[in-house]
Amino acid sequence: MGTAELSCASLSALLASPDFQIDGVVTQPDKPKGRDLKLQPSPVKQLVAGRGTPLLQPARARNEDFVQELRALQPELIVVAAYGQILPPSILELPRFGCVNVHTSLLPKYRGAAPIQWAILNDETETGVTIMKMDAGIDTGPMLSEERTPISADDTSEILHGRLAEMGARLLVRTIPDYAAGKIQPRPQPAEGVSYAPKIKKEDGRLDWTQPARALWNRVRGLTPWPGAFTFLPGEVRPTLLKVWQAEPATAQGPAGEILQADKAGLVVACGRDALRIQALQLEGGRRLTTQEFLAGHHLRPGQRLG
Repeated sequence: MGTAELSCASLSALLASPDFQIDGVVTQPDKPKGRDLKLQPSPVKQLVAGRGTPLLQPARARNEDFVQELRALQPELIVVAAYGQILPPSILELPRFGCVNVHTSLLPKYRGAAPIQWAILNDETETGVTIMKMDAGIDTGPMLSEERTPISADDTSEILHGRLAEMGARLLVRTIPDYAAGKIQPRPQPAEGVSYAPKIKKEDGRLDWTQPARALWNRVRGLTPWPGAFTFLPGEVRPTLLKVWQAEPATAQGPAGEILQADKAGLVVACGRDALRIQALQLEGGRRLTTQEFLAGHHLRPGQRLG
């Protein structure tokens, strides 16, 4: 059961392994996207297209007709990765070995919808993947296995997403046989260290220049590619949205949000502590540019204030 791009690595690994028989795939219904709102299949549906694998797309996982369809498949184990719906007890208790989830954090840290983004936003130096047996709570079930990875200064949520997806897939195919054979016993999550990773909203991308430069740097990295970090350029008619794609902390001081430097050496903006050197940005309606490319066509000067 999966929907998002993250699910595809785990599904691909299961399909490629001779140790598993995939009796069915469950994903969310096609959803309208783009300006013309044309229905688009999920990445998981696209992955299994043409394979002949039974595909179920219930509007709600609690739908009794869907539960009956799932029961008819007689699954011994259900694997869940970024499915996007809460499973009812009637599904959690259906398979002989229960339901296992590929979760992209080191539980009990960052339970919830956006563990990758919040790990970077909160300046973590390490994260990882946990394979857990699901229960009725949100990412509260007992753990089967985990694997760790450092978070480097070059990591964005996009880069980390790809790495954790592959790590989770490898860990999953190693864990399932030992779990099914009784070699791995589910162990409760620690009671201490619980934290939550709520769903990211578009407005989370707005840069608050009163924050320290390191916090804003983490926001740029943690919210790439969506929703993206952004600020506003002052304008005579209205402010213009400016998306910040790449940046780094810099040692400089000034009023929060004020441009301290705008030349060939870079664009430096004062923060609540230190400053942020912007390296790649995009004007609303334009294309992504390096700072040097942007300044060649847009006149910014020290003393201007971003907001």
